Amino acid sequence: MEEFLTRCCQSVKDNAGGAGAGVHVVLGNEACDLDSMVSSLAYAYFLSKTLPSEPLVLPVLNICGSDLALRPDNLFLLRQTGLSPDVLLFRDQLDLRRLQRAGRLRLTLVDHNVLPSADSDLEEAVVEVIDHHRMEREPSVSCPVTMEMVGSCTTLVTERIVQKAPELLDQQLAQLLYGTMLLDCVAMAPAAGKVTPKDSQYVAALEERFPALPPRGALFQALQSAKFDVSGLNTEQMLLKDMKEVTGSFNLAVSVLYITLEEFLQRAELEAELCAFCQRFELDLLLLMSISFTDNKEPIRELAVYSHSATCRTEVSQYLEQARHPPLQLRPLSSPHPHINAYHQGNTLASRKKVLPIIKDFLRERGGDRRQGDQEEEEESQVPPTPMNSLVEGCPLDDGPPAFSAEALEEKFSKMADRRGAAGRM
Repeated sequence: MEEFLTRCCQSVKDNAGGAGAGVHVVLGNEACDLDSMVSSLAYAYFLSKTLPSEPLVLPVLNICGSDLALRPDNLFLLRQTGLSPDVLLFRDQLDLRRLQRAGRLRLTLVDHNVLPSADSDLEEAVVEVIDHHRMEREPSVSCPVTMEMVGSCTTLVTERIVQKAPELLDQQLAQLLYGTMLLDCVAMAPAAGKVTPKDSQYVAALEERFPALPPRGALFQALQSAKFDVSGLNTEQMLLKDMKEVTGSFNLAVSVLYITLEEFLQRAELEAELCAFCQRFELDLLLLMSISFTDNKEPIRELAVYSHSATCRTEVSQYLEQARHPPLQLRPLSSPHPHINAYHQGNTLASRKKVLPIIKDFLRERGGDRRQGDQEEEEESQVPPTPMNSLVEGCPLDDGPPAFSAEALEEKFSKMADRRGAAGRM
């Protein structure tokens, strides 16, 4: 694997195989979580060994190289398997649009099945998809899709390798795949509601073939601890670590914070840092969702709305306060900052996955016409409109033995609550 990745990096330095050569890029999603990274690395390696007709196959991580520091679980598994980050390729190292314009790009998507709007011009280059999320892609005879709602996309990549080229598996590659499946499937614990029979099948297959793999529990705990360690991160890094952007009549981002809202709001120069963040990423508004836990492992959710535009801030705040599907049960909290509305969120089951549809509904209802007051306040605050981007979902935190993540348990309870609600309506 390391030799393959080193050759890939050298090929990019040598102008990606020459002026006329085709380039087959395996691209994960913009979150570049462990699943996306390992799926991209492993599947590109597989293609390079099984498709001799492809002149150059490159795994490209869909973030800037400087952002890898925000993925400590990625770095942990790389270190554990003996891979240096120096042999990875990142989105800012390869001009995919230039390759597309030259007719040289072939694109395989892993861990997502549709390109974000900012990359829609690359759509014609997509030749294959491997994913485990809800299908959003239009069917096409020219683009085969492997889509199955398993716990981890690496499960589908492992299946392909085991079925088509099992000789490629060695201890290093197996450990990359194995660690990722364990993290995504919460150590394969059924009660967490993440694991499927296929995930279990391929984890067991790797364990049988490579008995020197680390114990499930120890590896899962180490990866989970690394993923949610925010010590040492500055404000911008904390916001970027788990952020999802939404664009519409105005543009906002939803960032998940893994500390209490009170602790975050007490950070020095916070408003200036939030203002600079919005200017850099061209955002009109930031929605901050904090998740922490009591000593009894009960979740605490808090929410804050930041914008220099009083109109944006008020409209979003009121919409969230009045939300009914689901109700967030917001209770105002004292905020030390004039441009931040803070809330305690009574509905602890409403994770970002539940809140994002509310935000999208708000933007649709608000429509495409901005009000004059918004435009004037944006000019004053110099916060321009924003492009599209997205970062990672998820919040697995340790809930003691057996080691289930808090978000996995919350999602399980949420599904149970949804089923009860549906049954009550029948």
